[in-house]
Amino acid sequence: MTTTDSSSASGTALAFHLTANYAPVMTEVTAHALPVEGAIPRALRGRYVRNGPNPKTGASPHWFMGDGMLHGVELRDGRAVWYRNRWVRTRAFLEEDPPRFGPDGDLDRTVGLANTHVIAHGGRILALVETSFPTEVTRELDTVGCFDFGGRLTTAMTAHPKICPRTGELHFFGYSFQPPFLTYHRADAGGRLVQSEAIEVPGPTMIHDFAITDGHVVFMDLPVVFDLELAMAGTMPYRWSDEYGARLGVMPRGGTNADVRWHDVAPCYVFHPLNAYDDADGAVVMDVVRYPELWRGTSSAPATPPALHRWRIDLTAGRVSEQPLDPRAIEFPRCDERRVGLPHRYGYAVYTEQPVDRSTGTALIKYDLRAGGAATTHDFGPGRLPAEPVFVPASARAGEDEGWVLAYVYDAARDGSDLVILDAAAFSAKPVATIALPQRVPFGFHGSWIVDPARDG
Repeated sequence: MTTTDSSSASGTALAFHLTANYAPVMTEVTAHALPVEGAIPRALRGRYVRNGPNPKTGASPHWFMGDGMLHGVELRDGRAVWYRNRWVRTRAFLEEDPPRFGPDGDLDRTVGLANTHVIAHGGRILALVETSFPTEVTRELDTVGCFDFGGRLTTAMTAHPKICPRTGELHFFGYSFQPPFLTYHRADAGGRLVQSEAIEVPGPTMIHDFAITDGHVVFMDLPVVFDLELAMAGTMPYRWSDEYGARLGVMPRGGTNADVRWHDVAPCYVFHPLNAYDDADGAVVMDVVRYPELWRGTSSAPATPPALHRWRIDLTAGRVSEQPLDPRAIEFPRCDERRVGLPHRYGYAVYTEQPVDRSTGTALIKYDLRAGGAATTHDFGPGRLPAEPVFVPASARAGEDEGWVLAYVYDAARDGSDLVILDAAAFSAKPVATIALPQRVPFGFHGSWIVDPARDG
């Protein structure tokens, strides 16, 4: 087991993302027949896989800049079959400082860290980061290689694509500091890229995520802008701008740049929406984790923590109203993936207590959005810190909270991690099962419940 002190060999204090459970692990582990407290539901047949930064050298200039590492657990027939952690072996991992630009001066999108998310679509499992092409991996988490949709993809791919539960289509985008600054993409259910559309925006901003509804795509053009000086300094190349403005762009699904309608909002930043949907009166409703501002000056921590808000976009009047739903600091919101783009009742998030890149709390939150954001918490207790929650339905026809919530939980007392399974309908109750892992799972970003239809049924 790897433990990390908060100071370097020279005595210099380390950045937060290199200490405690942010610190990388330096060993790839495979273990079988994992010990279980409680009982794993037999209906859970698949793999929970999560991605996060884990610099191979043990150091990186920013939390977002470490090599990707996948941590996965396979569940089957009431057993925890295996745990694996694997670095995503991108060109950035395998080569010594590969060139980031091609002969034509454009960014080489085959060079990336693949450290942010992992999804399954079109028969492939893809590790994602928003600066490059996806990287395909196997169900055992071994790297296959760079994937560019058969040469059709020419931009980066967001780490937050959306799979439409009605059509199976994959909606995504790429952004860049070079024109075109924003490009929308759509792949069919089989994984074939069928649409790419440049979307006009005033300049290069950090567009981390977006949303879809049953009838629309929603882009967030917010005032965290590219800064060349920061990029040349080798640190996070984005900062807050008081001049850029903030707006939401709504495009009909299947539409083009000419169909996008932009709507001003109060300046803010959003890493992650919880979900969005078309309301019965024709408005677009979008629940987001909203930061009043982000990365002003040299500070990497927001002055005010992020909280759950609702935007209601009146497409007829061209106005956006905003409603705070909960004042608590949260991040990593998720909903039932079967409700993406559709009206949702429940959502889940990490209660961070403080800004997300400094601390994490000991609780997860379940929201009931039909009850105005009423919340239930599951507190794991002192020193037990949960990561992003992922909901898994009990069956294809199960209710919206009829199933389980899975999350990795760090146990500071033993400097180790568990995969914890909660009953989503009895969220505050004792965990259904706790699976002790042989490797500490550092705080990371996003994951998915991945099912192989041919194997998992």
